[in-house]
This record gives sequence, C-alpha cells and structure tokens, in this order.
Amino acid sequence: MAAVAWARLLRGARGAALRRVCSTRVRTRAASAVAQVREIRRGRDAGRLQIRQRAGDAGEELQSSGSRRFVLERAAPFSAFLVDSFGRQHNYLRISLTEKCNLRCQYCMPEEGVQLTPKSELLTAQEIITLARLFVKEGVEKIRLTGGEPLIRPDVVDIVGKLYKLEGLKTIAVTTNGINLTRLLPQLKEAGLNAINISLDTLVPAKFEFIVRRKGFHKVIEGIHKATELGYHPVKVNCVVMRGFNEDEVLDFVDFTKDLPLDVRFIEYMPFDGNKWNFKKMVSYKEMLDTIKQRWPELEKLPCETSSTAKSYKVPHFQGQISFITSMSEHFCGSCNRLRITADGNLKVCLFGNSEVSLRDHLRSGASEEELIQIIGKAVGRKKKQHAGMFNISQMKNRPMVLIGSHPEKQWHVATGILQTQLQGYCVFQKDPSSTFDTKCLDASVGQVPVDCQSKKAYSGSEFHTRDSASCTKLPCASDNLTHTDEEGRATMVDVGGKPDSRRSAVAGAVVLLGEKAFRMVRQNQVKKGDVLAVAQIAGIQGAKLTSQLIPLCHNIPLYHVEVSLSLDEARHAVVICSSCHTWGRTGVEMEALTAASLAALTVYDMCKSVTQDIIIQELKLLSKTGGQRGDFSRV
Repeated sequence: MAAVAWARLLRGARGAALRRVCSTRVRTRAASAVAQVREIRRGRDAGRLQIRQRAGDAGEELQSSGSRRFVLERAAPFSAFLVDSFGRQHNYLRISLTEKCNLRCQYCMPEEGVQLTPKSELLTAQEIITLARLFVKEGVEKIRLTGGEPLIRPDVVDIVGKLYKLEGLKTIAVTTNGINLTRLLPQLKEAGLNAINISLDTLVPAKFEFIVRRKGFHKVIEGIHKATELGYHPVKVNCVVMRGFNEDEVLDFVDFTKDLPLDVRFIEYMPFDGNKWNFKKMVSYKEMLDTIKQRWPELEKLPCETSSTAKSYKVPHFQGQISFITSMSEHFCGSCNRLRITADGNLKVCLFGNSEVSLRDHLRSGASEEELIQIIGKAVGRKKKQHAGMFNISQMKNRPMVLIGSHPEKQWHVATGILQTQLQGYCVFQKDPSSTFDTKCLDASVGQVPVDCQSKKAYSGSEFHTRDSASCTKLPCASDNLTHTDEEGRATMVDVGGKPDSRRSAVAGAVVLLGEKAFRMVRQNQVKKGDVLAVAQIAGIQGAKLTSQLIPLCHNIPLYHVEVSLSLDEARHAVVICSSCHTWGRTGVEMEALTAASLAALTVYDMCKSVTQDIIIQELKLLSKTGGQRGDFSRV
C-alpha cells in the first residue's frame, strides 16, 4: 500500500520542489520514480505493476533515509531534473536562434560588434527542436525565442511551426527589435507564435538612431501596431532605462499605453561585457514609479504570478499597462523559473553567470536522451541562490547581452533633483527654393515649451539672434575678483543659497568647418556612422543636462527647457550650431548652453573624422544670457 500511495503521490505531483536538504541520491531516486509513473500512464497493465513496485522501492529508501516525510509533505515536481537545490521549478526556456543582430544597441553590444561563432558551431534547426522537445517532455511549458535578433534567421517561421507541434508546450514567444516584424508576423502567427516582446528604448526617432546606432524607428512602431491589429494582447514593449539617455521619456511611454493594448516594461540597466555599465546610469524602479505617480496618482498595482519578473501597474481607463523589471534594485532570483540555451548550444542556468554547459557537444557526440537529462539536471542543481552567487554583479565576467539572448521618463528626478524633460519635434531647416536637398526635420527640442520654427530669426554665418535678443543689454561691468576661488586662491564652489530665484536663459553657438567633401556627405546623409545632425543634436541636449558632472564647480541646475539646432552653411561648408537653455533658479545656465554647443560640435567632428581630418571647430561662444544680479548680456 505504501508503494501505491507513493506512486499516486508522484503521479499527481505539481506542488513545491524538493529542497536542499534532499540528498543527490534521494533526488535521483525521486526522478526515477517520476519517470516510471509516466510509463504507467502510457504502458500496459503488466508494465504498470512492475513500475509501481520500483516506485515502492524508491519510497522505501526515502523512508529509510529519514526524508520520506519531507518529500510527502512537499510533493515531487514535474521533473526533479529541472528543480535546483533551492526548490525552484524551471518551466520556462529561452532559446537564442542567432548571435547576429541588425542593430547595435549601446547597452547590449559593443560599438565594434562581437566576434561571432562560426555557423558550423551554432545549433541547427533540428538540434533546437530536439532540445526543445526534451525540455518540454520534462515539464517546460513556455519557450521564448531570442537572439541576437531572432527574426533575421531565415528558418524562424519553420522553427516556430515545429515548436507548436510539441505536446505540452503552452506558450511560444519571441523577443525582437521589431525591424522585420511587420513583414514576418502574419506568417509567425499562422505558425503558432502567441506572444511578442518588442524592444524599444525611445519614442524619439533621432534618439532611437543614437541609442541603437542604426535607422529603423518607424519600422518598429509599424511592427507594434501590426501586432495589435493581429490580436496580440498585450504586446509587450521592453524599454531599458538609462540615466542620461532616455529616463526623461518614462511618462511618454506610460502615455503610449493609453490607446493601445501594450505592456510597457521598464527594465533596469544591467551589466554585460562591452556595455560599459556604470551604477550612475541605472535608474531604479522606485525612482521611475515615483515620477509616474506624480503625473498619475491614481496608478493601480496589478496582481502578478509568483514566478513573474515584473511588477505591474495600470493607469485607470488606459487600454494598456506598465511593468518594471527590477533585476538590479529588487532581484527576483528567489522565484526564478528560467533557463537559457545560447545560439551555440550552451545551457546557462543564470543570466548573470558565466558558467555554461555545452548541450550541443553532447548532442553531437551521440548522447542519449537520458544522458542529456542527467547533464541538464546536474547543471540546474548547481544553480546559485541569486545572481550566479556573486556579491558584486557589476564586476562580473559574462557574455555581451547580444550573445546571451536577453532583453534583455518631464518631472523632477526624485533622487537627484534634476528636471527630466520631454523631447518635442521641430523643423531645423527652412526650405530654400534654390536648395537641392529636402527640408530636414529632427526631434531636438527639449522641454514643455513648444518651439516654433517661424519664431526663430534667421541667421547667416555665425551671427546668431534669439527671440529674446531685443531685450538684451550690453555686458555689465565684470567683477574684479574670481568667484570660484577662496581668499587663499583655492578652487571653491559659489554659494548661491542667498540668491533669489529668477528666470534664467542663455544662448551659445559654435561653428564646425567640414570642408567640401564632408559637408556634401552630411547634407546628403551619407556618412557611414549615421545621421550626423540628428546624433549631434541629441549629444548637445544630453551634454546640457550633464554639465555639472563635466564641469567640476558647476551647480546641478534643474533645466526646464533645452534646445539645440544645427544648420548647414553652404558658403563655408560648415555646420552652424545654436543652443539655448532655460531655468528658474538661483544661478545662470551659461555653462549648460556652452556645454551643449561644445558636445554637438565635438559629435559632428567625431562622426566626420573618417572622411577628413581637416575639420575646424571655431567660434564657440556665449551669444546672450538673461536673468541674474549681473543683468542681461548680448553679443552684438
């Protein structure tokens, strides 16, 4: 009777996993019993009696080891081989289909790219299906296809179709950058794809190109809409939030869920080889949540599954929702149910770990199914409690994210007091009837103040005029003393605590002389590194916001508006840069405007230096400033 009871217990086991206290021998016996009970379901009557007896023997040994009560109280899981020593049950498998990607996201891949594995060493479609079938047989219910970029693999539709035929597999998902999604999604849906994650880190086209180092923003947006049209609800949008890059767009992404059934997932910036991770770049989920609640105080928290990596919220009456992936600030290792297979066939039991087991080599050497299961079980059993057992994951040695297959924002910033601002679009160039190139429109204005192209007074050469220039006065008398040194001549930061708040603004400019060839390539947008003007504008905006980190004695100023514009001066083969900054505070924004112009000019230089070294940056200067005790200034 004890054997029958044990077999019934194992047969219905879907409860908590065996814990660390179970010995390896006990776990192996339990796994054997589980496999035998499965045969009972499929076998004949005679086979059933024999296997029940074996299960009874395993139960007797468990009893003699003193662990039977523990196992009876915590029924064995779907497969002991997919349960680690901490009782975590792994029913979710991520398979990387390729190491290649058609983007170069800054947080994912080094700018120079990565050394790719030879094609012969990557998993074939048949090997992928063989391993997937093995994992599904052992209890995996969800498979996600990743990359690189999975949708650039030619046989991706066939792979999805074959996975769909695996009995017991409930979900087939894909994580994609969305570039090829519109073209392939109808075929993928028909093949059996039933979940989609799309990576999108900005809603600003120019910033998109800056972050991913490629074009394609409108293709991604088109892919998101295509997914909603085909009935994918929700469409998950993955957004890696990085300070100084896109943390000022959090609210825009929340608003993106108003009329679309999206789940925008804000992901904390994580360290991987080559992405130059820095703690200062990470924006925690609590910072983002506080920012969002200032705009939508009625934000509601949604229930979630135990194994979920996301903390989900919803603005009432919005079609979609938002989520936070808190890998860094509040890890979810305790409920981790994920395993990963890289494109070259290595099993990774932890995203943060560099320990891998080559299933490809064992598969190609003729290992049996049982041998593969044993290998997988040992790897899972070695899984650490959290973050691969490392105390400081920022110094870990790991693959670049693109080789693992993991995808892996205008309020006051809660932690630093920096005002984060929203990018708005405006037209940089006016159409010249005599010109041979089209009007260029770029997203480059920052802030809540709309910018009107027509309100900008024309300027020629390096002579700049702003809409406020008429109210500016001549330079007042300068101070006889340096304000940033003390009585002994040592550098010191000016105390502005006693100054009154007032409206402050500053305008700065710079000119970059390119030469005829580089100028022509910039004008026709043929520079290999990308759209020079768009990237330079974003660099200038970011530079203004980071001034206090670059200039040691500058105050951290809450900017409420930053504007950077670039114009082409054909007569001099030059790019003319104009930047303006605005704030309400106790000190001016001259340095912010100058930093913006400087960074924009340096970016133009950097992107064009492969064409010619004969580039000159000149006329970097403050053009005007308003506000403050020393009065207004205008360079006549």
